[in-house]
Amino acid sequence: MAPSALRFYEKLGLIHATRTGGNQRRYERSQLRRVSFIRISAQVGVPLETIKKALASLPANRTPTKADWARLSAGWRSHLDEQIQLLERLRDTLTGCIGCGCLSLKTCALVNTDDRLAANGTGPVVLIRP
Repeated sequence: MAPSALRFYEKLGLIHATRTGGNQRRYERSQLRRVSFIRISAQVGVPLETIKKALASLPANRTPTKADWARLSAGWRSHLDEQIQLLERLRDTLTGCIGCGCLSLKTCALVNTDDRLAANGTGPVVLIRP
């Protein structure tokens, strides 16, 4: 992993390093496990602020146990299920939309004539709120 990424995670407070006499960073095994968690979480679209909150729930004075990680994981399950459903809706809708070629604003399910969906919130509300 790039040292700049580790410094970035450290700057955000996601991981912590100790310093050698020569001022080199050293990471404990528990910090390397956190890096793995950060990388996979970020790769699937979890914001770093959400990751930081999750890591803050782990014990700071010892290496997290399997039970600690299981508790964190259980708390994320519904969020991840929602993300999976959103990605599936995006995949299914986007494929049809791009592939259909209809270019019909009268029949398109994603058209937002006169911004009538503004009352439902910002962003792609048709996809986010099925």
